[in-house]
Amino acid sequence: MSKPVLGAALSIKSIPAHRDWLLERQRDLEIQDFFRADLLDGDWRSAASNIKQMLSGHTGRLGIHGPFWGFKIDSHDPMIRQAVTKRLLQGLEAAEFLGATQMVVHSPFTTWDHNNLDLYPDNRANIVERVKATLAEVIARAETIGCEIVIENIEDKDPRDRVRLAKALESGKVRVSLDTGHANYAHVSTGAPPVDYYVETAGDMLTHVHLQDTDGFADRHWAPGEGNIPWVAVFRALGRLNSDPRLILELRNHDDVRKGASHLAALGLAE
Repeated sequence: MSKPVLGAALSIKSIPAHRDWLLERQRDLEIQDFFRADLLDGDWRSAASNIKQMLSGHTGRLGIHGPFWGFKIDSHDPMIRQAVTKRLLQGLEAAEFLGATQMVVHSPFTTWDHNNLDLYPDNRANIVERVKATLAEVIARAETIGCEIVIENIEDKDPRDRVRLAKALESGKVRVSLDTGHANYAHVSTGAPPVDYYVETAGDMLTHVHLQDTDGFADRHWAPGEGNIPWVAVFRALGRLNSDPRLILELRNHDDVRKGASHLAALGLAE
């Protein structure tokens, strides 16, 4: 049985150093420049054109991390929701220009929500409706251009919440993402299930994974092997999926990408 091939999350500054590694196996790539508001409001097309030139010959799956700074996708305020919709549409415009087929957005669920959402009977349904109001135009655009939106866990303590939300949005272009470090933080610091449970819970709704290691105290974005995530259990769970998720090393230090990949390869888990 073939092992999964790892990809990476890189920026316009770090792509050149890893271009040969990306092309040798046509690895998946997530570009991490187009969540920045200053770039989206500026000359983002020049940056995107430069990236396209850098990636000449690359045929792996391409995605971007969508905007997330300063907002949530379930805002109560209609004016804020309009701003969020605009930002995410800007992200999709960049994705279309690049030929990207996936965009990461952040989950709205918080640690506070875990203990308080069920305090009132309509709370969960109201979150879904607010997210629908924010994302309706975004999802329609994503469907038109063939770009999948994946919802990444941030503070999510119950991995079921994000999966239920994605299903409630009723689009073939909405799925879920898993950030292993965020899940490990939630497990160690807030009593959430271990990381492999997040994989099992998502099942084939999971089409994107940020691979990063942590100590469970903070969002370290360390290379695999530097923290305490049980990678064998995580990859065993991933191996039971049929959704072929993109396995993206998302590290604080982009120079550590190959080190993290080598650690997982040495464990016999990936290539």
